Amino acid sequence: MWDAAFIIMCVVVFLALAFDFINGFHDTANAIATSVSTRALSPRMAIVLASSMNFVGALTFTGVAKMIGGGIADPAELDHGVQIVIAALIGAIVWNLVTWWFGIPSSSSHALIGSLAGAVIGAAGLAGINGGGFTSIVQGLIFSPLIAFTLGYGLMSLLKVIFANRSPHQVNRGFRITQIFTASFQAFSHGTNDAQKAMGIITFALVAAEVQDTLDVPLWVKISAATAMALGTSVGGWKIIKTMGTKIFKIEPINGFAADAASAAVILTATLTHFPVSTTHVITSSILGVGSAKRFSSVRWSLAGRIVIAWVVTIPVTMVMAALIFMLIESIWL
Repeated sequence: MWDAAFIIMCVVVFLALAFDFINGFHDTANAIATSVSTRALSPRMAIVLASSMNFVGALTFTGVAKMIGGGIADPAELDHGVQIVIAALIGAIVWNLVTWWFGIPSSSSHALIGSLAGAVIGAAGLAGINGGGFTSIVQGLIFSPLIAFTLGYGLMSLLKVIFANRSPHQVNRGFRITQIFTASFQAFSHGTNDAQKAMGIITFALVAAEVQDTLDVPLWVKISAATAMALGTSVGGWKIIKTMGTKIFKIEPINGFAADAASAAVILTATLTHFPVSTTHVITSSILGVGSAKRFSSVRWSLAGRIVIAWVVTIPVTMVMAALIFMLIESIWL
């Protein structure tokens, strides 16, 4: 017979992979939105490409997973580590589904980090939080969109100068081809950062349950998380694709190229420096930067404002949700 500890770990792994699956169709929609909206790729081909590149990216690095696994709190020092992870995952999944339903490109990263922090506080108070690690993670989440906006604006401004005397039709036809490569780069970079968050939360639970004593990510965790994200990507997230690809401003192939290249560069740089960033924030900010460089008035800033509000409220809302869920789980557990 399976013992209770094994069953509980199975629940944790299931929830983590469910989060990764939802992340796949929630956030990967951002990665392929520009290439679909400009018709550089058909929806079917974009999803196949994104799924494949997400899988490859997810298997390539583990630094972000270790940061998630130990940056917010030390799982070895927590008394109710497994319950904390369950509460965090439920809170993040609920928030992701709510924002997906309404087509709001909120951040899965913010949802998971906010939920994990909230569950830790619910279990151990503020003393359970690793202040330095949590602060550095939040700083990365704040500054990466600003960098993406600036890079998108700068790259689009440069392209405007370079191709100022070319036929718009000829330019867009050429960039429609290059978008295939930047969409691939975008999906790969997404996998390198986002899939590692599920790896990190599973590893956190394994250490908390004393199944292992280091934050090294087991191979089966890497393959499981990569597969879950790739499968989620294959489902697609058409509501968010519509928001990102058509409602912020009218994206042309040259704009899509600039937005994809800028955001993918920021995400991959964050992965190489072991920082978890919000791919949603980075991609959206890059699109806003590109749109501003194209023509400031062409950007629907009212929609951008609603997106930013969703960004701002995600961490505090998920912190409260996860803390309450932990308290509920603890009362039932005992």
